[in-house]
Amino acid sequence: MEGAGACRAAPSPPAHRLWGMEGSGCRSLHSFLVSFRQPWALVGILGGGQLSPAEDKREYHGNGTTGLAVAQRDFLTYDGTRFTVTAFSGWIKGVPHNGFKVEVSKGIILHLVDEVSSWLPGDRIVVASTDYSMHQAEEFNLLPCPECKSNQVKIDGSPLYLHIGEVIDGIDMRAEVGLLTRNILIQGEMEDSCYGQNQCQFFSFDTFGGHIKILRNFSSVHMSGVELKNMGQQILGSYPVHFHLAEDVDERGGYERPTYLDNLAIHHCFSRCVAIHGTHGLLVKDTIGYDTLGHCFFLEDGTEQRNTFYHNLGLLTRSGTILPSDRSEAMCLAIRSHVYGNYVPVPSTDCMAVSTFWIANPNNNLIENAAAGAQDVGIWYIFHRVPTGQSEGQYPEGHAEHTPLGVFYNNRVHSNFKAGLFIGKGVKTTRANAEDPREYLTVDNARFHPHQDADPEKPRVPAVIDGLIAFKNNDHGAWARGGDIIFRNSGFSDNGIGLTLASDGTFPTDEGSSLEVTRSIFVGESSNFGSQGGQNSYWGKGANGEYRTLPRNKTFPIRGFQIYDGPVRMAKCTFKKFIPTVDRYSSAIGFFMKNSWQISPQNNVSQILMEKSVGLKVFFGRSGQWFGSNDNDGDKMSIFHDLDGSVTGYPDTFIGRADNYLLRHPGCLTVPRWNGVMCTGKFAQLYIQARRPENLTLSIARAAYHSHPLRLQGVNRGAPYQQYQPVVMLEQAYVIQWDGRAPEDIILYPINFNRGDWLCVALCYPRESVFQVVADIYQRRTGTVHSVKHYLAAPSRASALSRTGERLFYFDRASGYLFVHLQAHEARKGHSYCSQQGCERIKIMAHMYPGDAWSCGPNPFPERPAAAQRPVSRHPAGKKRRAKKFLWCVEGVRAVLLISELTHPEGHSLCVCFSGSFAMLGYKGQAKPSWIKVLNHAGYQKAASLQHYVPLKLKEYQCPANDDESLKFAFSQNHSEHISVEAVAPQD
Repeated sequence: MEGAGACRAAPSPPAHRLWGMEGSGCRSLHSFLVSFRQPWALVGILGGGQLSPAEDKREYHGNGTTGLAVAQRDFLTYDGTRFTVTAFSGWIKGVPHNGFKVEVSKGIILHLVDEVSSWLPGDRIVVASTDYSMHQAEEFNLLPCPECKSNQVKIDGSPLYLHIGEVIDGIDMRAEVGLLTRNILIQGEMEDSCYGQNQCQFFSFDTFGGHIKILRNFSSVHMSGVELKNMGQQILGSYPVHFHLAEDVDERGGYERPTYLDNLAIHHCFSRCVAIHGTHGLLVKDTIGYDTLGHCFFLEDGTEQRNTFYHNLGLLTRSGTILPSDRSEAMCLAIRSHVYGNYVPVPSTDCMAVSTFWIANPNNNLIENAAAGAQDVGIWYIFHRVPTGQSEGQYPEGHAEHTPLGVFYNNRVHSNFKAGLFIGKGVKTTRANAEDPREYLTVDNARFHPHQDADPEKPRVPAVIDGLIAFKNNDHGAWARGGDIIFRNSGFSDNGIGLTLASDGTFPTDEGSSLEVTRSIFVGESSNFGSQGGQNSYWGKGANGEYRTLPRNKTFPIRGFQIYDGPVRMAKCTFKKFIPTVDRYSSAIGFFMKNSWQISPQNNVSQILMEKSVGLKVFFGRSGQWFGSNDNDGDKMSIFHDLDGSVTGYPDTFIGRADNYLLRHPGCLTVPRWNGVMCTGKFAQLYIQARRPENLTLSIARAAYHSHPLRLQGVNRGAPYQQYQPVVMLEQAYVIQWDGRAPEDIILYPINFNRGDWLCVALCYPRESVFQVVADIYQRRTGTVHSVKHYLAAPSRASALSRTGERLFYFDRASGYLFVHLQAHEARKGHSYCSQQGCERIKIMAHMYPGDAWSCGPNPFPERPAAAQRPVSRHPAGKKRRAKKFLWCVEGVRAVLLISELTHPEGHSLCVCFSGSFAMLGYKGQAKPSWIKVLNHAGYQKAASLQHYVPLKLKEYQCPANDDESLKFAFSQNHSEHISVEAVAPQD
């Protein structure tokens, strides 16, 4: 099993290398010539290649002693362990002796991707973890190795853990190998243990090391080939390498030779690795940050721009105490000296964000870096709404959030606990006070929405994440919240959740930006099984029955692509090995769990390849562990659009949760394994703001399915207004009620409506209510309104809902329902929620009297069947179908019913048939009379019936002469036949 190294297209500098390997084999030359009782021994590889085995034989003379035939050969395991196998066979005093032994040789040879002839015996290296735990990183000394090639090194000792050296399932999981030794060593002089005021309650060792600080107006700084050990202090401003307010350090600052850090090894340090504070244009290249406290490669105030991180390696990034974002849970709860009053921090939201790369301004470049293990996040783009610290006042509010992203190309993130890559959130930019008692620089909310020149009035500039590799991250491979963020050419494998895309902000302040992933690979459980130990918590059976390390928990529901908010798009992506087990769900596409927020029906997928190893394509969750009651507003509203049928098999199909009757119509298909339903139609959102009171539960139902209302809690409990965002089918009637007396103020916004799209809405109020109804357009950026128009009271419901363009409302005091027609009059572009003119809305202000009854009946609209929509089964994408033909005769009129047998999205045979009751008026012939009708009712509805006067035009309909009498009898009356037919399922 000797190996040769893997290769990369381009040479790589000496900071860190990737580890690769391969196998070999052989065949016997003598086995067919061995005679009876003749001693023979062989050591080789079964089924191997052309290399000769080691083998030996001896002659048998019949005297009882022949000596031993001995074969011996050295091998190399996949993880670089060199061992010797010895086989022997012979006769001694008439007694046969045979067997074999395995002995580990001195030293293990690692096969690296790149040339490392400059690495010398006695140097020390670190091999990164390729599992969920960063603590599986291991250090080794190098041994002399005259037999090594230029891309090989021999290490002293054996690895405790598996370190992958392969590209698996299309994802490059080869372990990084970093050289820790340099020609120049700068080392802090340390005490034997922690002492004094050096946070000894958290650290058992001395954390007061040395530091290098570089200030502005230097002549030149070019640091290369330096090892820094025991540097940094758990004190603000004391870091191993610290550029402090140095401003422009490249050509813009007048430096003909721009400033750089090159080929540094920063390890076993006590506060960060490289801190860049108020400094721009710095190059950090081929540098290792290993086993350090707090954010490793650190941008401080949010003003730092144009810095480039190229081919750096950061691993084993531990928590520190300096900033709230550095701290672990225990540190967060214990350090409260800068909070207001008795405030107790919430670790999961205020702290616990320590990251290998902490990027506080998006205008910086990350190229070919590896974040190979942090307590929380590998690479975190964080946004300072205003500059903090000593940079205060250097840019206007919100500037960083609108700044376009620098270059992000071919970066790797793995073995991080919270996320490999995180885009989103900010820091608190105000001091602790009574209104907000949290500590200054606590993790806070912020959204990334890049625009040209950081000006929100100018065009958007998409942020491109190109070539990200994310594997073995416990929670998220990558999480991105913001607007116009594009992931492409990326790979996600063995993460708890591969990729989550979450929307820019909240309607109506957000204009409706989008996120996208394209040309990427998602793998659920690869053949990187991992190994126990190194603080890996979860070890259990994988989908194929073999034991492996698992993310988060043995029951955690794995998802490849997770949809949250929206709109998000996915195109030209491949999914592999998402197979549920008895312990956990594993789906290619899933949704954010326990979601109280909105979900956009504009979320869409296309050109998706689901390999045969995908056992569950889509999953909407079920109540139980992890999903809770699965009854939050967003849980119930989960939806996406399969544009081309590449996921479902049916093009132009929307997939929602099975119990959401706001989406359903008779042509929908349920998919029980997904807990989903597939429907065609036109869908949008209705945004409802309500106040006075703000704590009511809203009940909304399609009139056609009024017995299946959807109940929404809203998302702003305790806010000045409550908001609800149901997904609705357009051109339908909806009934809205509350679990108490209706709010005094209600605003209805049509979201994602195109010009001309409409709804009819009935809202329940007390019988004596008096209304003022106003239409206007809200301009989100200025907060102003225009185009104000007052609604007039209509004489009837029909006139209020007539769609004539008049602004009318009708209040039916008998039923307690207020009827309004909601229609979009302005054009909308792209993914914007609203038109360029602003967001159209209807404001309903009701004056209600105390004690007035407020309950209403379930449905004020006329009883009608659900609106006819194109059935999902009409145009299956790329699926064969066999038509079943049934001839039905009703009083002499012959009808043809076609029922197709299709392939189900889960790969099973599916009969598309009618459930409930069915009625049809049909005709067999070439003509297509206007009176042909088909009606299918669900089982809970009344019997299907059709009534129509059928004219007698026998010649035009090409009816045979012998049908004349029966037809005259059947249709001589002024009404048609009443048809009620039991459901019929096609048989094979």
